[in-house]
Amino acid sequence: MKIELHIDPSLSGTEVTVRAPARTPEVDALLDRLAAGATPLLGFCPNGTAVPLDLDAVLRFYGEDKDVRAQTPEAVYTVRERLYELEQQLEGRRFVRISHSEIVNLRKVTALDLSLTGTIRMTLSGSVAVYVSRRYVKKMKEVLGL
Repeated sequence: MKIELHIDPSLSGTEVTVRAPARTPEVDALLDRLAAGATPLLGFCPNGTAVPLDLDAVLRFYGEDKDVRAQTPEAVYTVRERLYELEQQLEGRRFVRISHSEIVNLRKVTALDLSLTGTIRMTLSGSVAVYVSRRYVKKMKEVLGL
């Protein structure tokens, strides 16, 4: 791995570019480590307690009752970010939008049911079932290499 540092006083913030011949587990791990240095994502419990979320443990983010929720195997938290903001933050981290109101962690997918016409049923860890909307099926098939 080659590492270069370029100092540019005209920049207003730090910018990181990762160039690789292909997406590999090593590249994914590097992206995860870089993103871990960013501001942690906070999840709020029903009693108002804020907890930093471990993104590796999050199964999915979804909209419910005008709020955005983060589901882990242990609990469901409310997050302050909107889904489109999360989609931008999680880009390149194996999180994919599957509908207007849901983003899933592809590392937590345990099964795919492609027999349904026009949609895909995904089973996540803990037997959580979610559906890819028709609008996102083509994108999902490209991401999964189907």
